[in-house]
Amino acid sequence: MSSARPLRRRTALLQLAALTGLTGLHAGCAAAVQQLPLLDMQLVDRDSGAVLAQYPSRGRRYSPGTPGSRYAIRLSNRSGERVLVVLSVDGVNAITGDTAAFNQSGYVLSPGESHDITGWRKSDERIAAFEFTSLGDSYAARTGRPANVGVIGAAVFREVYVPPPPVVYEPPVVSSTAPAAPSLLSRLNGAAADAAAPARESMGRAEAEASARAKLGTGHGASEWSPMAHTGFQRRTSQPEQLLEIHYDSQANLMAAGIMPRPMAQLPRSFPNSGGYVPDPPPRW
Repeated sequence: MSSARPLRRRTALLQLAALTGLTGLHAGCAAAVQQLPLLDMQLVDRDSGAVLAQYPSRGRRYSPGTPGSRYAIRLSNRSGERVLVVLSVDGVNAITGDTAAFNQSGYVLSPGESHDITGWRKSDERIAAFEFTSLGDSYAARTGRPANVGVIGAAVFREVYVPPPPVVYEPPVVSSTAPAAPSLLSRLNGAAADAAAPARESMGRAEAEASARAKLGTGHGASEWSPMAHTGFQRRTSQPEQLLEIHYDSQANLMAAGIMPRPMAQLPRSFPNSGGYVPDPPPRW
């Protein structure tokens, strides 16, 4: 199995890994069993840095997007072990560009790691930014796959546990001439370094609609630098152990559907700001 990773948020490289499996990953996969809270997923407005709110409705979660703005998908590993995340954006694998399925490449997160996925993977060094755009200008629609536009999915897998080899203690040989034998700690450190060496394999905008009621999709935005590395990963199960979905659309559409509350009219205040002194009223005409 192969895997790879873009910069771990603020610090290190994120890994990317390949999977094997048969079940498709798309908007209809909500039946997958979610037994373990392995992963949290949020959408982030990259221009403001704000995490987009999530509104529950009929068993789904919805986030509002602004046409023309860049966004990121924030993945946070809540477990104490490595997990692999196959990421679907509008039904398209965000790494390979294939119609998303469980048997494809995914991102690997270390225990407790959080990372922002900011775009479509173009190479080991670059991505095309995720941007909210009209349905017709979304990457999925432009490549003939509009059925799942507006849905972001993550299928999460845990790694097969491989116990470390037993450590055999050998007492050092006392000699006045022979060099001192390496300490047990140094031998353990050496064995750990060998075991941690990962297997390396290669993996392979847009304008907003004038109408605020047009359904949102994710466009293929400007090229950005986002390096990654490759790592090995073996799944513990053949099916995901957690499946997350976030549906997204414009604020106008979510409010019209009753999912997102409409803003309340501003109420009068008893002590509004007056600027210091009583101003003249407007003249009567």
